[in-house]
Amino acid sequence: MAVSAIGGAYYLEGGTVGSIFLFAPMMIVFGGTIGATVVTTSMQTVRRVPDFLRLAFFAHEYDAYATIDTIVRLAEKARKEGILGLESNLKTTTDPFLRKGLQLVIDGSEINDLKEILETEIANSESRHRRGIIFFQKAGGFAPTMGILGTVLGLINTLSNTSDAALMAQAIAGAFIATLWGVGVANLFFLPIADKLRLRHDDEVAHRELILEGIMAIQSGDNPRNIRMRLLSFVHPSMHRASDRRA
Repeated sequence: MAVSAIGGAYYLEGGTVGSIFLFAPMMIVFGGTIGATVVTTSMQTVRRVPDFLRLAFFAHEYDAYATIDTIVRLAEKARKEGILGLESNLKTTTDPFLRKGLQLVIDGSEINDLKEILETEIANSESRHRRGIIFFQKAGGFAPTMGILGTVLGLINTLSNTSDAALMAQAIAGAFIATLWGVGVANLFFLPIADKLRLRHDDEVAHRELILEGIMAIQSGDNPRNIRMRLLSFVHPSMHRASDRRA
């Protein structure tokens, strides 16, 4: 929508597509931004850029209520059949974090050890996500600077030849295309992607903290009804289902 609004306004002002897609300014902005950003990070992070983009655009949406229902059913089964009765649920559990927690419970891990292991897993995922967020944040910081650099280079080249006033005016206009690309890709792509990755990260951490609380409650043998009420505290009150409000 943002690209359409800007492009539409440019067209209404009499601009043409060909005047924006100039190779030299785009090469300076994209080549300079990518080069400077790659220097600040590791090649492992660079190779994961497609994964970061896939996470930003196509990440799985977490259903807190479905997770709560699953944990409560596991708690009910554990009270009826014992902890070892949960072993049959390992194969049908698709969430890797929940499956790992269940495995630790079935293996008889102490609650403190279980909490420490799962919290370490959350912390490690936070470290991995932070790399992607920082990568796009830095790219968003470099891009406008590269745009200004491209504009300055264009003006230097233009002002060195002032024999034709009309040609010089056209060249000056073209020089500012680099600034347009730098500011544009920073604010329409790099920085929004960084913020979206941060949102995805926050959602995943909240989801895993909910699971952690549920797994610890199962390990402690808490009443399934109490577990549900405790886990509902992770969901915003305005999103509570009618049945939960009545409860």
